[in-house]
Amino acid sequence: MAKTNSFDVSTGVDLQEVDNAVNQAAKEVATRYDFKGTDCTLDFDRDSASIKLEADDEYRLGQLLQVLREKLTRRGVPVKNLDEGTPEVGTLGRGRQTVSLKQGIDQETAKKMVKAVKDEGFKKVQVAIQGEELRVSSPSRDQLQDVMAFLKKGDWGVALQFGNYR
Repeated sequence: MAKTNSFDVSTGVDLQEVDNAVNQAAKEVATRYDFKGTDCTLDFDRDSASIKLEADDEYRLGQLLQVLREKLTRRGVPVKNLDEGTPEVGTLGRGRQTVSLKQGIDQETAKKMVKAVKDEGFKKVQVAIQGEELRVSSPSRDQLQDVMAFLKKGDWGVALQFGNYR
């Protein structure tokens, strides 16, 4: 009986790096000239893995989001894992927006990934959905390398992480 090799496909962000990026963005907003005298805030909620942005108007809200994206990118947080909600303009023109962080592969995306791997026709490759990650297994390590390259090439809406390669 042949030994099967496998690897896991998952996604997520380091919440400590997100916290650091939010703090850096808040410091930059406090010192930037175009934000002087404004009431713009960034609030990171670790429990719900979301960031709440609030600004004086819609333009500054866009600028605030741009500063946040830049800081997240510099900290190594994948921007693909951000789920930016629609900006809301409230009373007196104040803008609010919630940015959620994707911490796992949702079922719909996982099913698309499984279907794509099956349709590609890899021999003796099995893909199983395990909660918020995928387990890809095959007797051939070369096939696993090919599946990994195939998954990296596709656009799944999240930054993929490969681990547990055995």
